Formats: sequence, C-alpha cells, structure tokens
Amino acid sequence: MRASARARTSSARRRTIRTAGALASAGLLVPLLGAAPSPGADRPSSDTDLQGAFAAASAEYRVPQSVLLGVSYLQSRWDAHGGAASVTGGYGPMHLTDARTALAAASHHSEGTEDPRGDTSRPAKPPKAHVPAESEVPARLMTLPRAAELTGLPAEKLRTDVAANVEGGAALLAAAQKKLGKPLGGDPADWYGAVARFSMADDEATAATYANDVFAVIRDGERRTTDAGQRVTLAPVPGLRPDAAQVERMGLRKAPTGGTECPKTVACEWIPAPYEEFKDPNGNPDYGNHDLGDRPKSQSIDSIVIHDTEGRWEGVLKMVQDPTYVSWQYSLRSTDGHIAQHVKAKDVAWHAGNWYVNSTSIGLEHEGFLVAPDTWYTEAMYRTSARLVKYLAKRYDIPLDRQHILGHDNVQGTTSAGIPGMHTDPGPYWDWQHYFTLLGKPFKRTAGAKGGVVTVAPEYARNRPEYTGCEKPGQKCVPHGSAAVRVHTEPRDDAPLIKDIGKRPGGQDSTIDVNDVGARLSTGQQYAVAERRGDWTAVWYLGQKAWFKNPKKQPTAVDAKGLVVTPKEGATEVPVYGRAYPEKEAYPAGVPVQAVSPLPYKILAGQKYVVGDKVPGEYFYAPTFDTAPHKVVRGKDMYYVIQYGHRIGYVRAADVRVAPSSK
Repeated sequence: MRASARARTSSARRRTIRTAGALASAGLLVPLLGAAPSPGADRPSSDTDLQGAFAAASAEYRVPQSVLLGVSYLQSRWDAHGGAASVTGGYGPMHLTDARTALAAASHHSEGTEDPRGDTSRPAKPPKAHVPAESEVPARLMTLPRAAELTGLPAEKLRTDVAANVEGGAALLAAAQKKLGKPLGGDPADWYGAVARFSMADDEATAATYANDVFAVIRDGERRTTDAGQRVTLAPVPGLRPDAAQVERMGLRKAPTGGTECPKTVACEWIPAPYEEFKDPNGNPDYGNHDLGDRPKSQSIDSIVIHDTEGRWEGVLKMVQDPTYVSWQYSLRSTDGHIAQHVKAKDVAWHAGNWYVNSTSIGLEHEGFLVAPDTWYTEAMYRTSARLVKYLAKRYDIPLDRQHILGHDNVQGTTSAGIPGMHTDPGPYWDWQHYFTLLGKPFKRTAGAKGGVVTVAPEYARNRPEYTGCEKPGQKCVPHGSAAVRVHTEPRDDAPLIKDIGKRPGGQDSTIDVNDVGARLSTGQQYAVAERRGDWTAVWYLGQKAWFKNPKKQPTAVDAKGLVVTPKEGATEVPVYGRAYPEKEAYPAGVPVQAVSPLPYKILAGQKYVVGDKVPGEYFYAPTFDTAPHKVVRGKDMYYVIQYGHRIGYVRAADVRVAPSSK
C-alpha cells in the first residue's frame, strides 16, 4: 500500500460506506469531450506499481483481487490514458466517471456537410446544429464523486493518481457488495451482483452482460503491458461459477427488446426511429428518418459502417427518435457497452451520406468523439460492438475485412460535389487492430515481400503521428496512439503530403488536420505495392504513388497478397465512381434514370488497386412515404469495389482487368 494510504488514521480506514445522495441538476448538459488534467495536476507516473496498487486496494477494501483486476480490464484494459477522460468522462484504470468535470460543447458529426441520406430523389436532410440538452447527469456518469465520498480522497487525486483511482474502484465495489447484503472478501464468485451494480446499468440485461464479461476475463485470465509500460497479470480462475441470479434480485428494469436483432451475448434494447409523414417548412409532404425496405430479399447487405456519435448517449437517443432527422440501425453506449437498436436490418437507415452504401449497409453509432484524442473508448463497448458485428456478419454473409467493415470516413461521396463534405468519423483514434482482434481477425502478415500488397498495421500505442485541429484550427492535438499512417509524394519525412483533388479541387495540399483524410492510410486497409526503398514503401493511392515510412524494426504495414485491378490493355486511364450505377436500359418506366457521374479520380495505366466485391449497378428508388412506388433497379453492368484512397471507390468491370497481386 502506498505511503498516503498507510498514513490514514485507523478511524478513516473503518469509515462507514454511505449511500450516495440524489444527483443535483447539472443545468444545460452538452456532449462530453475528454478533459485533460489541469496544468497543476499530478500526471500518472509510468513507474507506479499498478499490480501492487490492485493488491493494496484489494486488501484494504476486502475485494478479491481477481474481481478488481477483471472489472478494471473491462473498463480500460488497465490503461491510465495519462489522466485524460474517456468519451463519457471516465478516468483511470477503473474508469471512474466525473461528467461535470469533463463537460464541453460539440455538435453531432461536427465535421462534414454531407446529406446523410445521400440521394438526389429527395431534398437534402440538413445536419442538426447540436445535441439536445439534458437537465441531469445520469448516475453512471458520476461514479468518481461517489468514490471520493467513500475513500475520503480528493476528486482530483482520483482522476490523476493511478493508485488512488484503483482504490476508488475498490471502494465502489465494496459498497455495492454491502448494499446487496453480501460479506466482503471470500470467493470471487459471490461478487457477481456487485460487479453488475458497478456497471451502473439501469436495466437487468445490460448489468448481467457486463458482469458476464468481467467473469469471463477472470476465468480466462489476462496479461498485458499498459500504456504506461506496466506489466499487469490476472491469473486465470477456470472453475469460477458466479451466482448470476443475484442480478434478478437487484430491482433493475427489464428493457424492451421488441424483437431486436442482436446476439444473445449482448444486452440489446429496442428504441425505434420513427417512420412518420409530416409537412416540411413550406407545407410540402415530407417524411423521415429512414426508408422501409425488404433486405436482404430486395438488396444484399454487404457492409457495416462504424460511426462515432459526436454526442452523449441521452442526446443521441433523442436525435434518432426525431422524425425530421436521420437514423442508423444501432447505438452503443461507452460506459457498459449497452446496445439500442433503432431500425430493423431489413430497412434502410440514413447514416452514411451515400445512398448506394446506405441501401446495402448497416450503421453502428458508438458513443464517442473524433476530435478528442485524449478521450478513449471502453473495452466494454469495443467488446459488445465486436459481438454485434460478428453476429451481423454471419447472418448476412459479410466478410470480416476492412472493405466490408468500414469507418464512416471510408465511405465515398456519390458525386464530385459531395466529396469535400463527407464525414470523417470514427477517425484516427479508433483502434482498428484491437477491434479486429476481438472479431477474431487480427491483421497479420499473410505473404512474403513479393506478395504485391500490404495491410496497414501500425502498433497503435507507439504510432503517434502529429495532428492539429482537435480543439482549434492549426493547434496541435495531444499526442496519442493512432490507427492511421500518412503518405507523402517522396520517401522522406519532409516531403509534401499526397494531394486529394476530390477534397480540394483547387489542388491545395493535404494537411495534418485530424479531419483531413486526404493523405491517410488506416489500419486494416490494403493497398497494392508500387515500390520499396529502404525504410519506405510506396503504394498506389488516389491515382498517385504514395510513400509511407515502414521500417523493419517498427513496421507500419505487413505483407499480403490478393487480387488487384488495373486498366485493360490499351487503356491509358479509367474513371472511378462513388457508387455502382445501373445502365439506363435497366430503369423501368416511372423511375428517373440516374446520370452516371464519374468522380475526379482516375486509375492510370500501370497502377493497381486492391479488389473487394464485384457488385451489380443498383439503385433503390424511394422518394415517397408511401412505399408502393419504391423499386430496386438492378442493372447488368458490373462494378468492382476498390481501396482507392482512404475511402473506397467503384470501377466498371468492363474497364479493368483483375489479376493476382503476387509478383
């Protein structure tokens, strides 16, 4: 036990664990951004004995050490994040939440001006200006003040001192165990109810799912080096069988499932997005916020799009229930991984800004903020999201790779005019490698140096490219692990970044702004190799040879192989599209022909791009609330989905030839 804990009086050690008082009104609550520690605060030290801190807190509060370690792992994977708050205002290895300290303003999807529906058959849906305000901070976002009350430690210390943070978590677990009338210490299996209560979930299913995850970690054991360089070990307890019935006696609500489409291993609640007809401001008929469909019978579901909410849970739920706004299929909560489904998979949600992608995808919104590098996502949310994606991928036969599991920032604009306004979430701080490891598909080397393709795979924690614009334009962001790698015009650090003529038609340079994806590779994406030179690798990217640093001692990409497309013999260039278009002969009477609109991008002779699916030109015509006129137009013209730049693109199969990438 650290010295400050030893110095406490015996009476303090025997203090009574009190129940928390009612939450006071927080006034006008706005979304949470990660608040960095105040300038005078003590930053967590890398030489803190974290394993010892768990042992000390376990002894003082008589919480089995395996329970304390298991809870902390599910909260933060034992990382301290330099004292910075998570996306929901949670601090330290125990993710003690202090929302009032982490309050800041941010608009929903504040970067980008895209029409989320992305279809010219209806007027554009303007973005909302801000997340609706709440009048009260939920209890799940105020566990740190409660821990301060229980331990007698200052809130600032609980936020910034790792050992104190662990102690605060132990105090909360002990208080929960006492409230349930259970003895302290003893068998870890007797702590199931206390663990469920620690999640602060307000419904029975989420509390049980959270506890099941913690006890799965305890059973299997874990060992990991934290972000501060600490090696922490949780020895497996294979025979552990907790009393899951404890949750049923906690008096939590039973969330309405409403036929939700979720795996049994997650807690899923039905909070529907409305399908309502109304009048627009000019008195004309209008409707929102999604379209009824009959997928996969009418159209295949071939991708899943990962978003972050740019807002706090309660406000985001108000948005998706607004009939005049937009929608997505699922929202995921950061504190405990709770899932809400809003739109059935058969129906088309308005989320990606590209109508073709909307028509063939499912959208998942994760509680979080792109431009807040200090913030971080909980392990609980990563895990439930991965389970949901695995379930959906199996149900709809969606491959688990980065051409099918997309970030919103990987979705292309349908026309040249739409490219500059496309959204950029979940951004460079979403940990794609960890996410795909949870999906059972970690990114690894799959070929030798002559495979002809690379898979982007930097080590997230050590990969810290400089970004600007997180708080103010041009201002440097706090250094943070990243899933992204930059590309240059030449193999040197000071060479200009690759230009994106779609994002900047005037030919201006790409920047290191956190929202600028013009010269950025992302973990898991695959590109055809153009050249290698020492520690540098060049790939074909946006019609150019793009160089990134890829040293053997700390590689940022690994070798792979696959299929690539290149222009057909005799063609000097072929166009790239933002969607797969049906030919005009495929349109029935009454359905306007969609004008084929190539993007400003080209594939030049000799260039190669990694192939995803081969898909037909397709268009879902749905301009009215009445579904009778709705039609799916499917042509004979086929397209390949390719990894063209940071975003995907489409090329006509008739324009290219497909070949193995290996040399």
